[in-house]
Amino acid sequence: MGNREDLLAGARQVILERGVARATARDIASTAGVSLAAIGYHFGSKEKLITAALVESLGGGVGDAMESVVQETASLPLIDGFAALWNRMPEVFAENREALLASLENAVRVLRDSEAGREMAEATSHGYLGTLEHLRAARPELDEADLEAVAKLDFVLVQSLGMLWLLNPDAVPSGDDLARAVAVIATTPAATP
Repeated sequence: MGNREDLLAGARQVILERGVARATARDIASTAGVSLAAIGYHFGSKEKLITAALVESLGGGVGDAMESVVQETASLPLIDGFAALWNRMPEVFAENREALLASLENAVRVLRDSEAGREMAEATSHGYLGTLEHLRAARPELDEADLEAVAKLDFVLVQSLGMLWLLNPDAVPSGDDLARAVAVIATTPAATP
């Protein structure tokens, strides 16, 4: 690994052990086995490194799990695959609890910093693209607009349900409940005035 990759791995380790607020640049550099100056050289700031490490960590844990379920359920009707994905996500959240907590902590941090907030807004505006790639491979029968709509829904659900799971795992609706709600919305005719 190079210094950049070492820093990302060191930042993930420090963040998961101590949390975002207690992660110091010195601790990250020491854990990574690189100089303190390497953080500025590769990322510009400790804050940008932390954000990059968390995006990568959640993409690797939560994103890879989502991709796996999408591929496993590709032969099912789309609504059944959707239900299977969201039935499995509480388990994925549990496996990635510390990364979810750190991500939530980081979100609060960047919301208090206008520059970091702009960077995070840019990153999240394209957050669904990884899901879109996996859906495109698993569901070639869907057109691009439909793929994008499902990927955006999955992205919004993983963000919101991940936070809800942290607060109260019992409050997270099952995938079956979510699929039923989507089906009801899709099949209920519009009310006539």
